[in-house]
Amino acid sequence: MTIHLQARSLALSEHEKGIAFVVAATLAWSASGLYSRLLTVDVWTTIAWRSLFGGLFLLVPSLFLEGGFSRRQWRSVFHPSGLAMIGCQTFSQACFIGALFMTSVANVTMIYATAPFIAALFGWLILKEKVARRTLVAGGVCFSGVAVIVASSIGGGTGTGDLLALGMTVSFALVIIIPRINPDVPSLPPTIVSAFLTLILFAPFGSVGSLDLHNWVVLAAFGATNFSIALVLFLAGARRMPPAEAALLGTMEIILTPFWVWLFFAEQPPAATFLGGAVILAAVLWHTIIDFRRGRRMLAKAEDSPF
Repeated sequence: MTIHLQARSLALSEHEKGIAFVVAATLAWSASGLYSRLLTVDVWTTIAWRSLFGGLFLLVPSLFLEGGFSRRQWRSVFHPSGLAMIGCQTFSQACFIGALFMTSVANVTMIYATAPFIAALFGWLILKEKVARRTLVAGGVCFSGVAVIVASSIGGGTGTGDLLALGMTVSFALVIIIPRINPDVPSLPPTIVSAFLTLILFAPFGSVGSLDLHNWVVLAAFGATNFSIALVLFLAGARRMPPAEAALLGTMEIILTPFWVWLFFAEQPPAATFLGGAVILAAVLWHTIIDFRRGRRMLAKAEDSPF
């Protein structure tokens, strides 16, 4: 009996660690708008050097933790799935920074919130996976919210940024799907390679001379926390809790990202973003809460089972 209670206490402790890791990751991701508004350099310079710091902060720890990557894992970069991951992540990161520079942070965040539903669509088209009815409903509602946001941007000067945010979201949805096509291909080595490839592709268009100490510090923090540390924290937390619970905690990013920019820079999103964003947020929360409750019920049934 004592051993059983100690085991339950340990499990609870691991669960609490998981919550702390996911919340910390969400806070790190939500700072993307702040970093982009603190920078005083052009978009090309930001794309290139933010990727460099992101790649370094992923590469260095990976070389020392658990003995680093094996040669087989690094060779996986040249697997078709690894190359596809590199291409999608490079495109996604470039679109992400471009969108932050060309439209409001709220628009980028709300459009990006549809990524899980686009991934579900790709899963149905590519992997022939069944899509739950609630996912179809929530996805349709989310896309209507995106349509409201993008339509309001036409002629308003932010249409290009909104389209870049949509391109980032679609390519990231492919990043979610590709590992499920070939589960044996690790995801982290292609992620690291994509960071350095982004540097190589975009550095020639930037201006290193425009980088002063302030911008170097912001870019280093942007790459370290938003690109690398957030990913590591989220993966560590997600291993310690049900996926639905991690997704539910992750929805805080939808609210926090534009909130920080409004709080510190008084960036006021247009009325259409409030309307479309409210539709998207409601659909995402409805879907994740249902998944969370279903996961809790299934866990309770498993615990009550005598086998």
